[in-house]
Amino acid sequence: MSGEPPAIRDLITDDQFREVVQLQQTIWGFNDADLLPVRFFVVASKIGGQVFGAYDAGNGEERMVAFCLAIPGLKPDGRTYLHSHMLGVLPEYRNSGLGRRLKFHQKESALSRGIDLIEWTFDPLEIKNAWFNIVRLGAIVRRYARNLYGVTSSRFSGGLPTDRCTAEWWIRVDRQSVPIVEGVRLPADIATIRATDPERARVVQSELADQFESAFARGLAVTGIERDDAFFTYLLGEVR
Repeated sequence: MSGEPPAIRDLITDDQFREVVQLQQTIWGFNDADLLPVRFFVVASKIGGQVFGAYDAGNGEERMVAFCLAIPGLKPDGRTYLHSHMLGVLPEYRNSGLGRRLKFHQKESALSRGIDLIEWTFDPLEIKNAWFNIVRLGAIVRRYARNLYGVTSSRFSGGLPTDRCTAEWWIRVDRQSVPIVEGVRLPADIATIRATDPERARVVQSELADQFESAFARGLAVTGIERDDAFFTYLLGEVR
């Protein structure tokens, strides 16, 4: 890693998109069937999506070390938004603030085009990512999908169903503080459980799904998080 922060640029060429495909393999360990191909990035870049790359010039040779992909979406009421489908950072560049820089680059680009909503899905068992989405960025969550993508070859899935929450990032306004109605708890050591005890991890995931679906059906949304040595707790309240 160089002394200068990686530079973020729009990706537009086939060679750049091939670098992104390679990054997918390196970061997630996908097999070929689960990789997004070059042509997908070509289409995204042509239809109003976002394809950004972060380049580091360490050791005198520039290379792509992270990327972000979003595609345009349309709500049933006609509202346009961006679906941020994938953001990946090489392991040695994590915890450097690069992921946050990519998200805020995405935000500024969207605002300049008159877009005020960015959404993406995330695994609620990945608590570090959840903290980033909800606490650092200020997203809310009020949708849950079981096994959204089917079981994948990602090294992070541990063979579990790909249950996902949808993060809503309303980028034109700050999230309002609301009274907390209830909490949904996870063991703080869920990453260890996932790696060493898949059956218990599946039970934790199923119980989490039941609680989230019940809360969201009653009009609640995740608006915050608390954590201690024992538990990671999603905090839910009523969002207007």
